[in-house]
Amino acid sequence: MNQNQLVRVYQRKSKSPWDDASTFLLLADIANEETLELSFGRYIYQHRDAGGRILGISVSRTIQQDLECEQYIGVDKMRSVLAHYSEEITEFCEKFPDEFESVFGLPPELYLIVAAAHWS
Repeated sequence: MNQNQLVRVYQRKSKSPWDDASTFLLLADIANEETLELSFGRYIYQHRDAGGRILGISVSRTIQQDLECEQYIGVDKMRSVLAHYSEEITEFCEKFPDEFESVFGLPPELYLIVAAAHWS
């Protein structure tokens, strides 16, 4: 079974303020379009607990500076950040349709239409 490059399951305690067990990468820079090699100058990770519940997001320094926010953003405030980057998140996730669908159960273009409406 191929490993999902968008999911990271922790081997040890994370630095986040949550009791999270894994992250899902919602946004990163693509260093090489052909190989889909990732670069992490800008990123958004969704943090989940062992039961799969969303605990919040973490964002790169670049996004922190753009939005004047902290690195770790709880569920109560994450929707506005996700809404702000919804088009970029969709474009990024559509490059990884199999990985996305294996976690969310729907192709990214369908799932993210509803998600973006909810985030707004």
